[in-house]
Amino acid sequence: MGAPDRRYATGSATTRPVGAAPMMRVRTASDPAPGRPENEDLVFRFGPLVGILDGATVPAGFDTGCVHGPAWYVRHLAARIALAVAARPAATLMSSLAAAILAVRADHGGACDLDHPGTPSSTVCLLREGGDRVDHLVLCDSPLVLDTGDGIEVVSDDRLETALADLRRTAAALPDGEADPSTRFRRAVTVQRTRMNRTHGYWAAAADPDAAYHAVTGSVPLRGPGALRRAVLLSDGASCAVEQFGLFDWAGLLEVVAVEGPEGLIHRVRVAERDHSDRLRRRKRTDDASVALCEFGPPA
Repeated sequence: MGAPDRRYATGSATTRPVGAAPMMRVRTASDPAPGRPENEDLVFRFGPLVGILDGATVPAGFDTGCVHGPAWYVRHLAARIALAVAARPAATLMSSLAAAILAVRADHGGACDLDHPGTPSSTVCLLREGGDRVDHLVLCDSPLVLDTGDGIEVVSDDRLETALADLRRTAAALPDGEADPSTRFRRAVTVQRTRMNRTHGYWAAAADPDAAYHAVTGSVPLRGPGALRRAVLLSDGASCAVEQFGLFDWAGLLEVVAVEGPEGLIHRVRVAERDHSDRLRRRKRTDDASVALCEFGPPA
């Protein structure tokens, strides 16, 4: 495979957690969708905390009730999550995320209608090393892949996909030519947002801190036969390598990220987007893509 042909925002870091727990090594990459000036994804690390946020894209002409956009929201949410974890390191990831969402409400100031269904929102994928265990949280469609002594586990939140299933059926039923692609996208997003942070819809970080308590959470050990060896956090612009393009399975994705780095996976997605542009089922032909690889234990 040739070298990636785009400039990626990449990084690596190593942190030695408190006590005698294994070392965590982190490598990241994030790339805006080709042709778009701003990346609405964000990858961040604060000590033992690693996270990926994926801001919900707003179509042209879509009313949000807010003067801020998705990129502003993910930057503020990441900063507020880091501050919440620093202030209360023993708190659960759910409560830290709830505190962060509440704090970002104040960051908006008084010019925004935060009860508007179009208010800026984001997926959340978090991983936090905590001594002998690693805690994780997934909210909306940014999955986490865990490689443990017991095998490969994918932590995902499929409620958005379930909510979108009806929209796809509705869109398929529209007569050809009734709406151009941009109008269909705007219409779909409008209906989708009415289902956000609702009991029979899906949950995402936006303006309601209660959404944090609907996240998918868990914990895995760093010691023993089922110990965590590697973890990969993904925005859906990167997880589509498995979920949409079928380039490999989740174990294959782990190996690609470990061998080629996070930027290697993103490069493969970009190639697949170009090769399959006429057969893509998603609403956007290309998307921001972010990957974070966390490896545990002494260097090989």
